Amino acid sequence: MKTIQEILNFSIINLDKPAGPTSFKTSQKVKHLFNLQKTAHFGTLDPMVTGVLPIALGRACKLNEVFMHRDKTYVGIMRLHDKVSETKLKASIKKFTGEIMQLPPVKSRVKRQIRPRTVHTFNILEIQGNDVLFESRVQAGTYIRKLCHDVGLDLGIGAHMLELRRTQAGLFDESKNLVNLYDLDSAVKALEDGDEKPLRKILQPAEGLIKEILPIAEANPASKKSLLDGKPIHQADLTSKLPKEEIFALFIEEQFIGIYQQFKEDEILAKAMFVFN
Repeated sequence: MKTIQEILNFSIINLDKPAGPTSFKTSQKVKHLFNLQKTAHFGTLDPMVTGVLPIALGRACKLNEVFMHRDKTYVGIMRLHDKVSETKLKASIKKFTGEIMQLPPVKSRVKRQIRPRTVHTFNILEIQGNDVLFESRVQAGTYIRKLCHDVGLDLGIGAHMLELRRTQAGLFDESKNLVNLYDLDSAVKALEDGDEKPLRKILQPAEGLIKEILPIAEANPASKKSLLDGKPIHQADLTSKLPKEEIFALFIEEQFIGIYQQFKEDEILAKAMFVFN
């Protein structure tokens, strides 16, 4: 069984971000709480937005490209600036479902240019006066605040996002081991008292999560040292076929070796993107 320190160095926490702090400050709080060298969050939430914020610990920070760019689900309140019929509102929302062109808001971390984004679902849950409770599942990088604003422009009455909560980010959602900062603090105090159980329940080892999100190939135990040194994969290094997918994870039994990209040239089958050496 791995020690708690080994798990801390390569795991992810499904954190329920509170309203107020930035995603970066929330990640830094976790870093200091566990006295780690590095933490990272997968998918920025605005300060006043709450909900699912996966926090990578230690070497799991290098898995950003694997976990971050995946669909997100939000529940929020859109405030309309004037009255409008439900029929017109639904017709407008329908225009912003499917593939849309979205210009990021002025205050954003990306280059401000129109780009395609997919809104998989955009459903009205309840209407009270000018407040519309909605749920939406979107492609990563879609701005919900801008979505609400654009619906208001389309209706000709204006609208803004009043409240927002992320309920799902890729593999992580509210039903899977979601914890808050109080839970983390309590687990650390229990650890200081010699009880590892609360923290072990919170930490999600990255190896298991990788198996849920990427296809797997099995390596020859005899190749372990050279592969961990970064050697490209050759046929002799494998005990299984390569997956059909371009990006895959390599294991030797239960030990995670790294993430690879297929690269068929000469006798090389794949090159390492990230090796857990």
